[in-house]
Order: sequence, then C-alpha cells, then structure tokens
Amino acid sequence: MLGGDVVALWEVALSDGVYRIEFSHGTTTGKRIISVNGKEVFRKDWMFKLVGKETFTVGKAGTRATISIEAVSGFAYEYSLHIDGKTLQKFMNDRAKTTKTWLLKVDGEDFRVVLEKDTMDIWCNGQKMDVTGEFVDDGTETHFTLGEHDCCVKATSSGQKKSGIVHYLLLDGDRLSDSAQ
Repeated sequence: MLGGDVVALWEVALSDGVYRIEFSHGTTTGKRIISVNGKEVFRKDWMFKLVGKETFTVGKAGTRATISIEAVSGFAYEYSLHIDGKTLQKFMNDRAKTTKTWLLKVDGEDFRVVLEKDTMDIWCNGQKMDVTGEFVDDGTETHFTLGEHDCCVKATSSGQKKSGIVHYLLLDGDRLSDSAQ
C-alpha cells in the first residue's frame, strides 16, 4: 500500500482495538506518509528537512501519537513512536497496569474485551459497552452482554498487598482464563 518506502511498523493496543501504524519515509524527497490500519492519515510529499516529528491521532478517543525521525549517521535514520507523550514501550507498560484484556470466542465469533481499571469502562471489539456495576460482598461486579450471553467482570482483593485487586471475566457464570495482550 505504501510502496517500497515503508521504514517502520508498529502495533498499538488501545481499549477500542489494536492499531497497525505504518510509516513511509522518502529519504531523498522527504516524503512522509502515515497509515493506520491501512488507511492513510497523514501525507507530506516534498520536504527539505528529512528529520523531525509528525503528530497524528489513533483510535476512537483520538489518542495522540508522534513519530520522531532522527539521523543516526550519513543517510541512515532512526524512527520512534510516542503515544500520549510516552515511548511506545512505556505506554504499553503503563496500559498493562491500567487495563485488563481477554480474547475469547463466543458462538464462533472472536471477541476482544478490555477493562479500563481506572474508570471500569468495558470495551468489546472497539465498542464501549453499556454496563451495570454493583458492589457485592467480596468486591464489585460489572455486568454486560455479548449477544445472548451474560458477562461479568468481577473485581476482588487478592489478599496480597503487592497484587492488589484482581479482575476476572465470567461468561454465563463460568470464569474464563486470562489472555495476555
């Protein structure tokens, strides 16, 4: 899609989906093209300055992303992606602490369920779900439905100070295994 100038590719997992970011850089013309999930979101065809930064948004919430272009030696360049002002690695490490993701198959369909721990919002396949939260004896329960199935994210104390609160997903009352993402 971007031709032979694709110089960097990243995958970024947000609550509303996993986004594939491609960056194309013409090192003789300065051309810069950014595509997200195959759709061009930014283009500059002629630039005399071959280094610098380009900022764009990703996802339904308009998360700010910046690609930095730096010369390393001669005509070699280094490309880095920052999300919300953080390196991609730091952003992903922080998200691992503030979200919980489950990948599951229900009635032959794949689902990606994401819990935002700070707001207790639940996203499923890119859509923010209508939820009902309630306090129960051993923590909280956040209820929603996937098709004809009742789902619940249960938050309880781990009993250990270091682990804090643990979250798990119930589908029709059955606990599902965790998925790392």
